[in-house]
Amino acid sequence: MCIRDRWYTDVCKKADLVDYSSVKGSMIIRPLGYAIWEEMQKTLDKMFKETGHENVQMPMFIPESLLNVEKEHVKGFAPEAAWVTYGGSEKLEERMCVRPTSEVLFCDHYKKIIKTYRDLPKLYNQWCTIVRWEKTTRPFLRSREILWQEGHTMHRTAEEAIEETLRMFNVYKTFQEDYLAIPVITGKKTEKEKFAGAEATYTLEAMMYDGYALQNGTSHYFGNHFAEAFGIRFTDADNTLKTPYQTSWGVSTRMIGALIMVHGDDRGLVLPPKIAPFKVMIIPIGDVSEKLEELKMTLKNADITYKVDDSNKTPGFKFAEAEVKGYPIRIELGKRDLENDMVTIVRRDTLEKIYVSFDNIVNEVTRLLEVIQKDMFDKAKVRRDSMIYDAKNYDELLDIAKNKRGFVKINWCGSEECENKIKEDTAMKSRCLIEDESVTGPCTVCGKKAITRLYVGKQY
Repeated sequence: MCIRDRWYTDVCKKADLVDYSSVKGSMIIRPLGYAIWEEMQKTLDKMFKETGHENVQMPMFIPESLLNVEKEHVKGFAPEAAWVTYGGSEKLEERMCVRPTSEVLFCDHYKKIIKTYRDLPKLYNQWCTIVRWEKTTRPFLRSREILWQEGHTMHRTAEEAIEETLRMFNVYKTFQEDYLAIPVITGKKTEKEKFAGAEATYTLEAMMYDGYALQNGTSHYFGNHFAEAFGIRFTDADNTLKTPYQTSWGVSTRMIGALIMVHGDDRGLVLPPKIAPFKVMIIPIGDVSEKLEELKMTLKNADITYKVDDSNKTPGFKFAEAEVKGYPIRIELGKRDLENDMVTIVRRDTLEKIYVSFDNIVNEVTRLLEVIQKDMFDKAKVRRDSMIYDAKNYDELLDIAKNKRGFVKINWCGSEECENKIKEDTAMKSRCLIEDESVTGPCTVCGKKAITRLYVGKQY
């Protein structure tokens, strides 16, 4: 475990994704790390807008009285809240929370702008920074200052809000599997593990290289708890006053941590082509300036993003640096190969070398980018599936927790007491309910009648 922890930190640093700052618990996201986030943001933002959502910006500070309107919600965030008590040299009459999330800010705004059923639905999204005062921090996985996205919507009926919750949940799943090449296990959180103030929370659980879980996104159905607490009412078509129904859903730069730990290897970062800011790293060897300019123009015309390492470092050093930074394809543009009208292409995911004619570079790169994307997903899925176990009784669960890494499926009676026992005895927590499997046999923990199936696992 500690060896892999060190590996993760080394990748983050040596791939030049982050640097540590003088602000304890906060990281500096370096250009490559931020470029990956920009690719994620660009893709998701397009997907959100295609489903009718609009971007807005809410304040960073939340007055304490506003935060306290929904008690269950504030209780869930109280341990991680950061507070501002002074403005300049003057003590504030009311302290301000640096937003840990923005439900109350959206509700306060919705109260002012939602008057009739014609104002619904409200489909808003925000790209912003939040603050949660984490005690233990790691780059991308846990930080006190987090770049993230949060959608907040209001709907006329419960049915519409539930549909929205699941729709955006599936948008996340599509993005993570199709773009990040990360297979995710999806399902509903237990009552104990759901988001504070929500009626239901749906989660995307990704399995890391070591079998640990990373919650890689959530979508929440709030019912009308927040709307009632904030007094949000609208006049419906039948001229009666009603309370709208609410959702929220979010992901963060934690997805970069997932990319590292799902796809990375001992050479460093491995980026799926669809999310890599630069698909190709060109490494010229010797005096090949004329062919280099021709290749750059050819890739540009084919809309294939690239970088060129024309530094005075040795070719071996350049190869290693390209590998640690995870560029999907490396093109070695060597004078000797070019004399035979050939170049060497290297896949980052397998390190396979492919020799192609100069005139066929674009066709081969285009083909390889598709193959690499699919192969990375398939490889991650095979590894994940090989670390999913089924415990028929509690002794089996204890044995798996002690001797194997991964997720465990169990029968569950639905009691929080059994959830707590699993955590105390194994350090595993509930990941999500398994709703597409029939229940046969008793609860794996207590032996009483089981009502559902459940994934459990250790987490980051």
